Amino acid sequence: MLNKNQEITLRIKEVNHLGYGVARAEDGQVVFVGGAIDGELVRAKVIRAEKNYAVARTEEILEHSPYREEDFCAVKGCGGCAYRRMTYAREREIKRKHVLDCFCAEGLAHIPVEELRFGEKQYAYRNKAQYPVGQDSDGRVFFGFFAPKSHRVVEASHCALQPPAFARILDTLGRWFTSRQTSVYDEKSHTGLLRHIYLRQSAEGNVLLTIVINGDWIEGLDGLIGVLNDHHPEVVGVWLNLQKKKTNVICSDEYVHIWGEKSLTDTLCGVSLSLAPAAFYQVNHEMAAALYEEARRRAALTGNELLLDLYCGVGSIGLSMARDVRELIGIEVVPDAVACAAENADRNGITNASFYVGDAADAENLLACAEDSRGAKIMPDAVVLDPPRKGCDEKLLSFLASRNVPRIIYISCNPRTLARDVAILTKMGYEADKVTPFDLFPRTAHVESVVSLTRAFDVDMRR
Repeated sequence: MLNKNQEITLRIKEVNHLGYGVARAEDGQVVFVGGAIDGELVRAKVIRAEKNYAVARTEEILEHSPYREEDFCAVKGCGGCAYRRMTYAREREIKRKHVLDCFCAEGLAHIPVEELRFGEKQYAYRNKAQYPVGQDSDGRVFFGFFAPKSHRVVEASHCALQPPAFARILDTLGRWFTSRQTSVYDEKSHTGLLRHIYLRQSAEGNVLLTIVINGDWIEGLDGLIGVLNDHHPEVVGVWLNLQKKKTNVICSDEYVHIWGEKSLTDTLCGVSLSLAPAAFYQVNHEMAAALYEEARRRAALTGNELLLDLYCGVGSIGLSMARDVRELIGIEVVPDAVACAAENADRNGITNASFYVGDAADAENLLACAEDSRGAKIMPDAVVLDPPRKGCDEKLLSFLASRNVPRIIYISCNPRTLARDVAILTKMGYEADKVTPFDLFPRTAHVESVVSLTRAFDVDMRR
């Protein structure tokens, strides 16, 4: 068994989906090696030793991998890019294999996993970023991301995945807050004002700025608005978010509009969308459009269906399919997002869509809001699922099966929970055609997937 701080020489056999090189020590113990790529011979130092595995960091590369390339980012230590020193072609292979492995682990090896679909942009593709705030010993305010497995802020305002406008705005904000000696939040003592900076950009380049504070107000905001107007005309609106709780949750439910536009306007799959600060929206515009178009194609809609869009957010997925269905019903737990979805239907002249506040985890009462307004039981012909990383509650899947929904289109940001839920639905009488992975998050460990499931046979859900 290896010991902490021990140095060893290892041959890297593969790279896992989190970007760690995988090797075996002489005694057969598995070692996960940060900074190493498959095929390499490395000298590594053990930083964590457990009974069944160890974690090490690369100290020296003795033999280089053909998949290694020059690091693309000047930011060091943020941990956000799992594949920052690897060729993009190899990254894509690893992501597809991760999806395939997850389905095989659930006994679904018979379901084909297509090649990963990817776009033109590997960098500067994100339209949203939330930066924790740091402060150095000289009182300089800066913005970045948390180092891996810590809450230490690594300065990363010039992150390669964010649009260049974000870095310029952050530089201005840093100088302004530093000049005013604005206090920075300390999570241990729960003191200090400035917690996070939240930026969102439309495809047209307009930016919405939200400043997250541990308080009720920032003195001198008029001066900041003036500076932004002078130097950053792309900033079209400013909000405060009042997060006064001792929590790791970035934003509270309390937003205060300060200046300019209250939302951004974006166009996705031909649908004009209003985006409030709290509303969920995919961070990669190009690949989100490709993903949603594939989901629409998989739904095989004929124009006669009642489509139920769960976890609908601002309605981006459902509204992109509204022209192909008789009626669209969207349900989302965030009230502001539901309001945006209704506004988005109106702004696009879509009259066959209705949106309601509801929790998809509460399967028993899921459709009560919609049923009460119509006086009839909702029997959807197709359902779109786009849940958070934890996937769907089994009660929700049982509920959909009990309604004999003919087709379910499942979009997921977590291959592991997607495979788990597809396995559950398979036991409930559904068949999946194929899984199509999409790279909405190049250079990071994340991958999106879409799969369509059709009702193959009925199962007695009372058993």
